[in-house]
Amino acid sequence: MENQRIIQVEDKVPFKLLVPLSIQHMFAMFGASILVPFIFGINPAVVLFMNGVGTLLFIFVTKGKAPAYLGSSFAFLAPAGIVIQNFGYEYALGGFVAVGFCGCILAFIVYKFGTDWIDAVLPPAAMGPVVALIGLELSSTAAGNAGLLDETISTGNLVIFLVTLGTAVFGSILFRKFFSVIPILIAVIAGYVAALCFGAVDFTEVAMAPILALPNFSAPKFNVEAIITILPVILVITSEHIGHQVVTSKIVGRDLLKDPGLHRSLFGDNFSTMISGLIGSVPTTTYGENIGVMAMTRVYSVRVIGGAAILSIVCSFVGKLSMMISTIPGPVIGGISFLLYGMIGTSGLRILVDSRVDYGKSRNLALTSVIFVTGLSGIAVKIGNIQLTGMVLACVVGMILSLVFYVLDRLKLTNDVEA
Repeated sequence: MENQRIIQVEDKVPFKLLVPLSIQHMFAMFGASILVPFIFGINPAVVLFMNGVGTLLFIFVTKGKAPAYLGSSFAFLAPAGIVIQNFGYEYALGGFVAVGFCGCILAFIVYKFGTDWIDAVLPPAAMGPVVALIGLELSSTAAGNAGLLDETISTGNLVIFLVTLGTAVFGSILFRKFFSVIPILIAVIAGYVAALCFGAVDFTEVAMAPILALPNFSAPKFNVEAIITILPVILVITSEHIGHQVVTSKIVGRDLLKDPGLHRSLFGDNFSTMISGLIGSVPTTTYGENIGVMAMTRVYSVRVIGGAAILSIVCSFVGKLSMMISTIPGPVIGGISFLLYGMIGTSGLRILVDSRVDYGKSRNLALTSVIFVTGLSGIAVKIGNIQLTGMVLACVVGMILSLVFYVLDRLKLTNDVEA
């Protein structure tokens, strides 16, 4: 394989290359995916199962044209936590089903009215910083996983983190041929070996886990109050989804909002969330880590992502294997995320560059400035049980400001009216 060759979305990948690339994708997504079920207090096996099934459903719905891996959504944590505390996890599942169903209806609306409205609601001067914030606001999560935000930083954690990050960074520019497309996988292995040397891996739960086990499926229960508590999250996940599709479009060099279409990707995302709620899993969403891996390796093939999904399903049925993967220490996950999240932020800046945003115009300067400060300042707006902050709040502010500018343009009141 040529060094730095791009493997496009529809390209077939030889089996000897498909396996390690699929493992690389699964490892990149694994840390964040299992964190959500741990927070909810449920077994991650059913989540691994649904992440795999959801990804395969998404690939099918988008006709294999949108490379995306569906992982556990963090957007539901706050409202779902309230519902679990007051009603129980089964009623949170009912809320997940309701959000997924409403999201599917939203996808139909997008299908009927198209995506031209995005240019008015989120022009490049707004979309660029919003996409950048997807990665930038996750930077503290990467540092936290690595233990770098602890009051006292462990020497072992620091070394493991540096070995992982260093292998990923230097591997991405030094590795050649076959190794040039699996720097993330090699970095995970290097970090894991370093963790073993420092005694940072605990195999107790691996020894206790059964060889084979069925995922812990469960059925949802429905309550109007619980659904109303969770339903506003649809605003969050829709903004996040559009941002992910835009940045993925820039990476792969295709307009995924047009082909296969935002309506298809939005439907696939929300349909997966609805099915998740019906079988006892957490909501799914397109994943930033997946975007980071593609940006770094230039491997966009849906066959690779599909392979990662199948591996995730297999792991959900193999108790010891899923527990073995869960022993990957935080500093390793943090080291990988440190680079991948930064790549997402850089992709947002790339939107500004590729779109040739003119900052000689006051509107563009004001729009980008307000969005960045809103997203990075820590400001939070609470609507009922939903708290808008970070990228989501910045996206909402950017949309409102862009619409106001658009109306002022139509009324010919601005001093730099655009054609």
